[in-house]
Amino acid sequence: MKIKLKDLIRFGSVLLFFILVFNCKKDTVSTKVPTNVVIKDTSIVNRFIYTGLQTYYLWEDSIPSLTATRYNNADTLNAYLNSYNDPQKFFTSLLYQYNTVDKWSFLVNDSTTITNWIQGISQSMGYDFMLEYIGTTNNVFGFVRYVDKGSPADLAGIKRGDLFMKVNNQQITGSNYDQLLFNNLTYTLSMASVSGNTISTNGRTVTMTAVTLQENPILMDTVLTVGNFKVGYLVYNGFNSDYDLQLNDVFQKFKDASIDKLILDLRYNGGGSVQTATYLASMIYGTATSKVFYTEEYNPYVQAYFQSTDPLSLSSNFVSQIAATTTTPATPINALNLKELYVITTSNTASASELLINGLTPYIPIFKVGTNTDGKYVASITIKDWETNGTVNPKDPYVMQPIVVRIANSQGVTNFRNGLTPDFSIEEDVVNLLPFGDPNETLLKPVLDQIQGLPLKSVTLKSAQLGLKKLDDSQAHRPYPKSMYINKLKVIPRK
Repeated sequence: MKIKLKDLIRFGSVLLFFILVFNCKKDTVSTKVPTNVVIKDTSIVNRFIYTGLQTYYLWEDSIPSLTATRYNNADTLNAYLNSYNDPQKFFTSLLYQYNTVDKWSFLVNDSTTITNWIQGISQSMGYDFMLEYIGTTNNVFGFVRYVDKGSPADLAGIKRGDLFMKVNNQQITGSNYDQLLFNNLTYTLSMASVSGNTISTNGRTVTMTAVTLQENPILMDTVLTVGNFKVGYLVYNGFNSDYDLQLNDVFQKFKDASIDKLILDLRYNGGGSVQTATYLASMIYGTATSKVFYTEEYNPYVQAYFQSTDPLSLSSNFVSQIAATTTTPATPINALNLKELYVITTSNTASASELLINGLTPYIPIFKVGTNTDGKYVASITIKDWETNGTVNPKDPYVMQPIVVRIANSQGVTNFRNGLTPDFSIEEDVVNLLPFGDPNETLLKPVLDQIQGLPLKSVTLKSAQLGLKKLDDSQAHRPYPKSMYINKLKVIPRK
């Protein structure tokens, strides 16, 4: 399909176009109905949803309602748009195998929700945990995976590895855990301990109240001495652009320490900004601005448009600086120029984390320890209902975050639906979690052994002896988990 610039001038003297802004705080797309199409008494919101998805949605060509030629008729489209009274139901009706293939696109009626989501702001007690069934019973216990510094949990003395069994003196079960843990802003935990093959409360209680906080994704950075090597160790839990400069400072520390190797701990990193992933990749590999870090694959219409107008925009290279913002100047990347990388992964490692690993794989050996990653290789954008004068339509408060692009590396590798497989497979010992950076910590030790050239050995996990079975974790209850969104300015006419 070849689209000429004259095709943008449509419907008389009025030029209506979509502005697709791939930016973590100002992602917007105009979705105006052409002025020569009269749609009487239709929902503004439904019209916005329909035109936005029809143009940009990744699986648009698999949705009959978005491709049917009968909806080119104004009256037919009008009747269809009016057949839905609930915008949420209308939105999900247009998604491809909703909750099976497309598990990530969403619609909200308040733009603040998306702003907070992108910035990692939420009401939280500031601790991440997983829940497991105890044996064959319906009883459940939780274990703390990490705690945000300065959070209510941190101030209450909660630490990684702590166990708990009760909330407000009620035993947690597979039936009540959601209500107890995810629908209360204040509660008291009854902490627990393991004795032999038994988990039981130990008399300690902790009371916490949720607050609005922004999680700092840089949980830990340090330099370890491993044999004759200086090894940088970074626990990084989210690709949040608000912390790009702080992340760059961490790499300056690593440079100043003259580290030989880097261990990137992404075991709880559910993703985030593609731009931040590009920065981190450049900090690790180098500022090789002529080399492709990742490529983008859109639906046929959008792909054809960019191929005919700006094919270079479909790939992104490593970069030499962090882009300037309204408050900070452009900042040079502190690159380590590493020849190899060590990564710790779990099923919580998703989206932008997988992009980082996949994008670096063509350039440097990556030794992965842990379990399979999540398998999310698609990214979204934020679409608002913009007026032609640059303001948001005051009659339409809705904002959507649809999946629009498939991400591949420079060799075209994508579609890793079953995740990225580790080189050495091992799970966390959930009832024996050691602090991050401890050389005997279950997932870190194999990496340190690999660096020293020692044989890798499978170990018997204490948790395996207790007959535990995973139930749920707190990350799954965050607003719209396992995210990846693009950060580029792109302009495209409506389909």
